[in-house]
Amino acid sequence: METPNYFLSFLSKTEPDAVAVIKGNTMYPDINGIVKFYALPESGILIAAEISDLPDGRDEDTPTFFAFHIHEKGDCSGNFAGTGVHFNPDNVPHPEHAGDLPSLLSNDGYVWMVIYDSFLTLSMILNRSVVIHRNPDDFTTQPSGNAGEKIACGVITKSTGSLPARPYDDDNERED
Repeated sequence: METPNYFLSFLSKTEPDAVAVIKGNTMYPDINGIVKFYALPESGILIAAEISDLPDGRDEDTPTFFAFHIHEKGDCSGNFAGTGVHFNPDNVPHPEHAGDLPSLLSNDGYVWMVIYDSFLTLSMILNRSVVIHRNPDDFTTQPSGNAGEKIACGVITKSTGSLPARPYDDDNERED
């Protein structure tokens, strides 16, 4: 990482290496977003998440935290039970799972966050799922941080083409 703005240069690429389009479960159908994954040439990945319509906390004016994990299986059908548990190839305790990511901080239901992960690689995460849980991760409780219900999910797939700015947001669809 010799040059300034090293990570920004990857984020400014027109296309990520992989994406997960996020959709809410039946209780939270308005949740939508995209998580983009950028493979770094030396090691690791950048993860850029943009999520909207997350539920408010107890006080609408207070930011709300949501647990954010990569799960072992890429099955977002039904109530997301098919996602399995946190991705944990080294069989270590929580919060040291490879799939344990920092919690999302929602402001008025909207999140934009970028994470650098030096351990994960693109080949490790393809065809797995990104899951947002209803509660924040407490980073203590085994095996999943007491994160609660899986409220949104997206399967991580290799990017196949140029993405529109917000391919996931039904509110921004144009009528032709």
